[in-house]
Amino acid sequence: MTEPAGEPAGPVCYRHPDRVTYIRCGHCDQPICTECMIPAPVGFQCPSCVANAEQVHVVTALGAPVISKPYLTYGLIGINVAVFLLQLSIGVDESAANWGMWPIGIAANGDYWSLASSAFLHGSILHIAFNMYVLFVMGPTLERVLGHVRFAVLYLLAALGGAVASYAFSDLNTVSVGASGAIFGLMGAFVVAGRRLRFDITQVLVLLAINLAFGFIQPNVDWRAHIGGLVVGAVVAAIFVFAPKGNQLLWQSLGCIGVLGFLIIATMVRTWQVQDMLVPFVPGLQT
Repeated sequence: MTEPAGEPAGPVCYRHPDRVTYIRCGHCDQPICTECMIPAPVGFQCPSCVANAEQVHVVTALGAPVISKPYLTYGLIGINVAVFLLQLSIGVDESAANWGMWPIGIAANGDYWSLASSAFLHGSILHIAFNMYVLFVMGPTLERVLGHVRFAVLYLLAALGGAVASYAFSDLNTVSVGASGAIFGLMGAFVVAGRRLRFDITQVLVLLAINLAFGFIQPNVDWRAHIGGLVVGAVVAAIFVFAPKGNQLLWQSLGCIGVLGFLIIATMVRTWQVQDMLVPFVPGLQT
């Protein structure tokens, strides 16, 4: 049996009838799309219920202030695009060689800043297009759930986690660039937060599985950064969503500091390993 042409395949947002959605307002149970959903202490509410609510100060289930626009997501996209345009003016390969993550450069020259700079560089138009597309699709939902500050912490820790994983497990001559660690971190966070807050994560799981497999099949793709970002993103999201309600902010802060501390220790351990290997070949290098 076929459906009449033009009819939606599922429930539609009550404010945007052209958008199919499976998210419902936790107060009135009306279908709402990702643009209309507003995080509430439990689940999401529609704009009408929030407008009519007696409670003036509303926070999300994670203790973050409710936000109206995901400005940080759009800001991150702008930064990445601006940096890529700068790369094009300099030369993509040259900029990667100068500011990409290179294990020997870190261990021998102390270029630890490249762990951060590499997360804002890209190797091609296709590379940045995919990363920015995922950020544009998933970022607004996560930013509304987490709030600006927690979303920034998630993105930066996942980006660092991807770079550290690449540093720890890549060949010494590998040069790695890309926001993929952060992007996979967002996917991991979406899965964890989605299970906790009970919204549909099916499409994210499919996208995640396809791109994990692609990272192993396609040559010259840094799958180590993908997995590192994914793991860190999922862990940070778990810290946010499972933090005890009492002293929620304190537990979330301590958890994120713990993740950062682990990444610093992993970086230093790798540095010592690489320096031990380079001592016979680099005069004056001390471990």
